[in-house]
Amino acid sequence: MSDETPADVALQREFTGLTNTALSILCFLIAVGHIYVAFDPLISEFQRNAYHFAGFAFLAAVLHPLIKGKTRSKPMLAFDLTLGCLVAAAAIYVPYAENGIYARDVKFAPLDWVAAIVCIVGAIELTRRLTGWVIPCLIIISITYVGWWGQLVSGVFSFPGLRWESIAFRSIYGDDAMFGTIARISSTFVFLFIIFGAFLLRSGAGDFVINISRAIAGRLVGGPGIVAVIASGLTGTISGSAVANTASTGVITIPLMKKAGFPPKFAGGVEAASSTGGQLMPPIMGAGAFVMASFTQIPYETIVAVAALPALLYFLSVVFFVRIEARRLGLKPMESDGETLGSAFKKGGASFVIPIGLLIGLLVSGFTPAYAAVFGIIAVIGSSWLTQNPMGPRAVFEALVMGTKGMVMTAVLLCAVGLVVNVIATAGVGNTFSLMIADWAGGNLLIAIIMVAIASLVLGMGLPVTAAYIVLATLSAPALAGMIADRFVIDAMAAGTMGDAANAVLMLGLPDPSVLMAGSISIEDATAIVRGLPLEIAAPLRDIVVPQDVTVLAILSAHMIIFWLSQDSNVTPPVALAAFTAAAIAKAPAMATGFASWKLAKGLYIVPLMMAYTPFLSGDWGVMLVIFAFGVVGIYAIAGALQGCLEAPLNPVLRVVSGVAGALCLWPAPLWVHLVATAVVIALVIYNARQLRRTVAA
Repeated sequence: MSDETPADVALQREFTGLTNTALSILCFLIAVGHIYVAFDPLISEFQRNAYHFAGFAFLAAVLHPLIKGKTRSKPMLAFDLTLGCLVAAAAIYVPYAENGIYARDVKFAPLDWVAAIVCIVGAIELTRRLTGWVIPCLIIISITYVGWWGQLVSGVFSFPGLRWESIAFRSIYGDDAMFGTIARISSTFVFLFIIFGAFLLRSGAGDFVINISRAIAGRLVGGPGIVAVIASGLTGTISGSAVANTASTGVITIPLMKKAGFPPKFAGGVEAASSTGGQLMPPIMGAGAFVMASFTQIPYETIVAVAALPALLYFLSVVFFVRIEARRLGLKPMESDGETLGSAFKKGGASFVIPIGLLIGLLVSGFTPAYAAVFGIIAVIGSSWLTQNPMGPRAVFEALVMGTKGMVMTAVLLCAVGLVVNVIATAGVGNTFSLMIADWAGGNLLIAIIMVAIASLVLGMGLPVTAAYIVLATLSAPALAGMIADRFVIDAMAAGTMGDAANAVLMLGLPDPSVLMAGSISIEDATAIVRGLPLEIAAPLRDIVVPQDVTVLAILSAHMIIFWLSQDSNVTPPVALAAFTAAAIAKAPAMATGFASWKLAKGLYIVPLMMAYTPFLSGDWGVMLVIFAFGVVGIYAIAGALQGCLEAPLNPVLRVVSGVAGALCLWPAPLWVHLVATAVVIALVIYNARQLRRTVAA
């Protein structure tokens, strides 16, 4: 789940001898401590979060030098070691100072000031080393906003300002601060799942993923590309990082695709687009799924359950592009390399299938993600003895060390982002920004989604995916959720079924209440009325009219839309980390590979629209499967229109027909419209396939 690029990893310090052994033992102890506390909470939640930051802050300071490239400078190492010790000591101190601060009526003693400042400055500096300048600048801007320059701003963003002591206290001890809600997610679910992923990798599950993908798709048209899609999807259950997926599976799948005849930029684009889906793939979904569960108060197991069909639809969209491109280029299936399902499972299937199956089973049964992750780790160790790569004590030690080192960036990032979230909550910036989005969009949900997509792309140029989601969700999720819920209000108003209490509230916001006297009005008129309501009328109206389950669906849909859109920085130029990583492997131009991956990842934009306008996340599996089925047909037709080919090349007229029919399959319309559009697509595919046979015969 780390967002570090291979270049960043290469710039880490490498230790040997006793120093490396000591560092490995520390990583081992940090991992074991977190696993133990997951079952037996000997300390308070605040202490656990502070100690969590202390350990990873020390590792970040030691592993990542002050100046990139100065990995062998002894004075620099001494400075970094001192900084790591100071930040760790300050983080360990702050829980013990809490009672004294309250006893003094929230007054800081000199040592409290030192500890708070060291923690905050340390978080800013270490985040700079790990992720660049964007997050540190956001933290500095946020803290100075509530302390100084907010009172200099006029308008809705004016803030009277807080005392610096209050800011320091809220930054350390607040519920949304450094050691608050987001740090709790980091110190429990996220770290345990990263350890789980490290055990899977150490057990050889990564090799199994490649082998099973070859066995399934290697001999299909476009097989090497489909191998990349399957491998990246399964690897996503291990890592949840687009860049990590690209670097690990791409070294195998990209040469395979090039050998099969795909252009290098397309091969890199397929790998980047597929790997981006890794963060959308249950049950892990990167750190974002755990943050989403905390933000929405919707159980984690519910989120990963309803996320399965959208994730599968995304991967199918990439598969369609791969197959269509193979048909367009006239590529043949590759010859068998002898790998079968049986041989793949025999080599390493048990260490992947059994732990993942147990993990999903425990989550479905209602166990907490932390509990499921720990037993999943135990299952990896046990099941590895059924494979060719059994895990002994040394392998267990190495997996724990690998998991801890892989968590460094995520742990420091999530704790540091709490400083920004705390200011957003304290100053009410999130609500204000949501109101502005609703106002700018004029109540139009599609325009609001486009605005969020643009914001996510801009933020993604400097923020890791998880941080981009946290910031965007804090700022814009309330606006999106309100607009999605308003569709229910509009339908009720048009049908005249709102009820007397709702009508009484509604009339307070209408310049001409007589429009409601007719009992029912047109959808267009109802839409115009609802979009024009002020928030003080719209909010209580939603509370009265919208059922609880619809409200929950609206909140979940809003967050899932933002979560999906926050992934686009991996595949969208000018900053496309996964695509650029794939380009390096494919030896293709970086920007060309970026545009290829952006085209292939169209599901990142299509599926969120389905979430917004249909009950795709409702939990009603009958309805969800119907939406999914039409979605498969629609995305295949749209991919054909974009590529100019289905089973054979399409002329311009048929490309338009394919695109329109595909869009109608996806758009929220009566069932008969979807059926007619599906019939058109099927007829087009049959006609196109006959064209292919005639071409081959000729």
